[in-house]
Amino acid sequence: MDPLAGLLEGPRARGAFMIRACSDPPWAVRVEDRAPLTVMLMVRGGAWIVPDTGEPVRLRAGDLAVARGPAPYTCGDAPGTVPQALILPGGECHHPDGRALGGRMDLGVRTWGDRLDGSAVLLIGTYLWQGEISGRLLDALPPLLSLTSDVWDCPLTPILMEEVVRDEPGQEVVLDRLLDLLVIAALRAWFARPGAEAPAWYRAQADPVVGRVLRLLQDDPAHPWTVAALAAKAGVSRAALARRFTGLVGEPPMAYLTGRRLALAADRLRDSDDTLESIARRIGYGSAFALSNAFKRVYGVSPQEHRTRGRAAGVGVGVGVQRGVVRGTGQAAGSPATRTEHDPGPAA
Repeated sequence: MDPLAGLLEGPRARGAFMIRACSDPPWAVRVEDRAPLTVMLMVRGGAWIVPDTGEPVRLRAGDLAVARGPAPYTCGDAPGTVPQALILPGGECHHPDGRALGGRMDLGVRTWGDRLDGSAVLLIGTYLWQGEISGRLLDALPPLLSLTSDVWDCPLTPILMEEVVRDEPGQEVVLDRLLDLLVIAALRAWFARPGAEAPAWYRAQADPVVGRVLRLLQDDPAHPWTVAALAAKAGVSRAALARRFTGLVGEPPMAYLTGRRLALAADRLRDSDDTLESIARRIGYGSAFALSNAFKRVYGVSPQEHRTRGRAAGVGVGVGVQRGVVRGTGQAAGSPATRTEHDPGPAA
């Protein structure tokens, strides 16, 4: 598998929060939604994104920014503009003092702001919970990144502008898939830009030893790999492989394999009705019990809880109304626990 394809195969929006924001200066919105990933595409005019820590990012027409949660930030016409609204988990919108907006800034179907012909138009798409974006992808991104129109040309802008305001059956599914495509296109351009700092494991693909091992683990994660077997395939000793792999990738081979397997399990739990036993066999675990223990240790919830939350995110929790942008009050589902070196199952 192409390593970049492996990295980008994760985005799977489920009832994503997507709006068109139209405003005239002065305007600003404080974002404290703790969402794992938000994409902001400047269609007209300009804006500033000001994180609580780090440098502000300026957007002009055609530029795009990606904010990696859960850190809060402010988006407005200028860095010092006082926010008029506060965005909370689930896409809830309030005045900064906690009072409900009461639809005051509702301009129609998924449209929000001062007036439809405002001088600034911003398309915003938000993944509401961690399971929609792979942990490995989030780990590869800085808290805030931007792409200017001179280094990328977004072919999806006209389609997004047309689809975001449609009010038809199944429209949220259409918008979810468009958001996935937008993220993939943007991150592909970001990783390909001159001087890009790709993640360590991505750069390690060029290493003749570690690159071969990474491709083996990516292409066939269900195989009963051991460090000795991988070392033999790469033509080096176990100790040499462990040292070289850890130095370039940032974690030992078996820990990398565990992360790969469990990410695949998380996707299958969310996207299929396969039994846990079936998923365990598919990804290289000897039993549902072994997979369940490893999954809970890494993600902080059981596989069944992960599946339930994934379904809720798609059909209930945080699903937006068709008119306006007011969201449900459900909290976004929990995020995986801090990564550790884990038991990758019987093959380790």
